[in-house]
Amino acid sequence: MPAKIRLARRGRKFSKIYTIVVADGRAPRDGKYIETLGQYNPNTNPATIILDFDKSLEWLQKGAQPTDTCRAILSYKGVLYKKHLLDGVKKGAFDEAEAEKRFQSWMTAKEQKIQAKVDKLQSDEDSERKERLEAEAKVNEQRALEIEKQRSELLKEEAEASSEAEGETAEAPAEEAAAEAKEESPAAEEKPAAEEKPAAAEVKEDKPSDEASEDKKEEEKPSAADAKEDKPAAEAKEVKEEAKEEKPEAEEKKEEKSASAEAKEDKPAAEAKEEKKEEAKEEKPAAEEKSTSAEAPVDKKEDVKEETKEEKPEAPADKKEEKKDK
Repeated sequence: MPAKIRLARRGRKFSKIYTIVVADGRAPRDGKYIETLGQYNPNTNPATIILDFDKSLEWLQKGAQPTDTCRAILSYKGVLYKKHLLDGVKKGAFDEAEAEKRFQSWMTAKEQKIQAKVDKLQSDEDSERKERLEAEAKVNEQRALEIEKQRSELLKEEAEASSEAEGETAEAPAEEAAAEAKEESPAAEEKPAAEEKPAAAEVKEDKPSDEASEDKKEEEKPSAADAKEDKPAAEAKEVKEEAKEEKPEAEEKKEEKSASAEAKEDKPAAEAKEEKKEEAKEEKPAAEEKSTSAEAPVDKKEDVKEETKEEKPEAPADKKEEKKDK
């Protein structure tokens, strides 16, 4: 069975790398191989290919059959095109110089295409990076504007708070000044009053001699008032003496009333009537005595005492009779 140019897997999981080998067609993929021709890494863009050009051309001329992936790699590197030109030299279509010239022109064109692709990919990356940076710059600007707004609001609030504090501090001295002014105003009012007093004293000193005569008249007036005050004092003494004389009569009347009240409680209705008559008779002489009391108050007192002495022993006898009747 002919030899094959194929890929043998190497590398790790999710990062595979292949080696280009020449192996027996009956050998497994990652098994025994005859010779390595290069390396293929599909993880990059464009894919990186490391190939031994002369060895691969030699194995193709010997009759090794490449797999599809290896054929695309060999075509990409120009190995198949070089084999085609050498076959044309063998047939005599053109010489080796012409074949070399055609191969070099093809290689330059191929390299230009590869370089154009790389440049395009690079430019695409740069444009993407720029767009990304512009978007980030816009976001940063928006954030900066928001931060500035917040700072401006904070500064305004701080300025308002400081202005309010300054206003309060300014109001406090103003209030203190107003209070001091109020306290000073009464003192200022008192000073003119004190100044006016000496002026009034000066006016008094300048009065004419008429004022002296008026003062003498005023001194004479109190003497007359003292004489008037002495008269009511004498009258008051007389009234007090009369009141003292009338007090014993009032006390005697109270005693008579108390004795009669006690007698009324114990006597029956008939006896009560008789006592009322006797009291009426006794009151008549008392009235006559009152009329004469102004002339002889001392005789009245003696008569009243004798009458009370006579009445007092009669009351207990009446009480004993009442008890017996009961």
